[in-house]
Amino acid sequence: MSTITEEPSFLATRRGKLTLVLLCTAAFLDFVDSSIVNLALPAIQREMKLSVTTLQWITTGYLLTYGGLMLLGGRLADLLGRRRILMTGTAIIGIASATAGFAHHSELLIGSRFAQGIGAALMLPAALSSLTTSFRQGSDRSTALGVWGGVGGLGAASGLVLGGVITQGPGWRWVFFVNTPVAALLLAAIPLLIPSDRHNEVRRGFDVLGTVLATGGLMLLVYALVEAPDRGWSSTRTVLELLLAAALLAGFVLNEHRISNPLVPLSIFRVRGLAAADITQMLVAAGMMSLFFFVTLYAQSVLGYGEIKAGCAYLPFSATIIVVSGLTTKLVPRFGTRPVTVVGAAVAGFGILLLSGIPTHGSYVQDLLPGLMITAAGSAAVFVANTTAANAGVAADKAGLAAALLNTAQQIGVALGVAILTAISVSRTDSQLAQGHLPLDAMTAGFRRALLFAGIIAALGAVTALRTVSTRGEAAEPVAEPQIDKVAVQQS
Repeated sequence: MSTITEEPSFLATRRGKLTLVLLCTAAFLDFVDSSIVNLALPAIQREMKLSVTTLQWITTGYLLTYGGLMLLGGRLADLLGRRRILMTGTAIIGIASATAGFAHHSELLIGSRFAQGIGAALMLPAALSSLTTSFRQGSDRSTALGVWGGVGGLGAASGLVLGGVITQGPGWRWVFFVNTPVAALLLAAIPLLIPSDRHNEVRRGFDVLGTVLATGGLMLLVYALVEAPDRGWSSTRTVLELLLAAALLAGFVLNEHRISNPLVPLSIFRVRGLAAADITQMLVAAGMMSLFFFVTLYAQSVLGYGEIKAGCAYLPFSATIIVVSGLTTKLVPRFGTRPVTVVGAAVAGFGILLLSGIPTHGSYVQDLLPGLMITAAGSAAVFVANTTAANAGVAADKAGLAAALLNTAQQIGVALGVAILTAISVSRTDSQLAQGHLPLDAMTAGFRRALLFAGIIAALGAVTALRTVSTRGEAAEPVAEPQIDKVAVQQS
């Protein structure tokens, strides 16, 4: 009689531990880059004498290529090899960061930020798919995905802390320079720890039309969302851009239906709970990242905090992320991902709603700290549990795509949330000024209104999370490819 033996723990080995550290360091580098530049923008503007319109492209340029190319990056990891794409993305980030640090004119700096976004779009899905395919055993998988989810929230919050400290310390250029030695270390370690998967060569025609439609649609969508608060949501240009983005994405879906070698095999959405997990990630990320945006503005513009003080205001947030992420890795195997995600989203929404009561003459301990820590606790639980749920049941050859879908949803959520909530905030502030309120009171009223809606958006994640799969982190059975796809491949 044959006996079933449990797969040995890779995480228990020295190589397994080093692999997890490596992949989470890559993720941390990407997540930090999304926020570390924010507190350096005033210093960059002063030194380079940039207009506000030019300055915003330092952030917008990164978001465009990061969000727009993520889907392509994930699929390339599946088709060309995860290690190869991970190294390519890391190299691009390292070179682009050095170029940004040495830049003495806005064109080079903005161009470098576009390049950083390209590198991140390749690096992040390749790293996450490498993690999900390396750690297959149940407890290993749960722990590894838990650490990854915690690193995501920690990186976003730590970027604000590091950005403030570095800008007032060695200067804003080091916000970019710090990436280069980290990227160099990663490039040295990746070939030693991540096995080559070059057998995933593209042996048939690549979906060029699908790539153009998806990339163009996503980039145009992110661009329209970022620019809408300044131009106005009802402006002709904004409406046309959104309509064109919708048309490109609709064309992309139609194209994927009709060809045998799609960029995004739509069969992936047959994985139970995948779409719900992506939507949940989008909603909670929209709420949390909008919190960073408005609370940072409130701390600096209303409370008068400097860069370092504003950044350090998020230290308890980061600490809470670390603690709760570790706790969540213990809760998921016991209760499953669905209940943890539902409760986490509700808690995150409640924390943001607490912050929507900030007064003009507020204090950190009374008015900011409780909401920040509650939001951090809820967000950490969501990102750990939901990342695990989003990767459950995904076949190894679709792991990069699943990672890209989750992170694309997150980036679109951030862009959409900040764009819509900025419009709400500005509208409220203008209304208050028209009624004769003092500027600081009017500005605070705008922030309160935006945070109110941010809390509601995050809390909606608890509703969508009800449709996610409830896994306890066990290794999922691979999803078989539909037979029709194999026939189509043989005929192509």
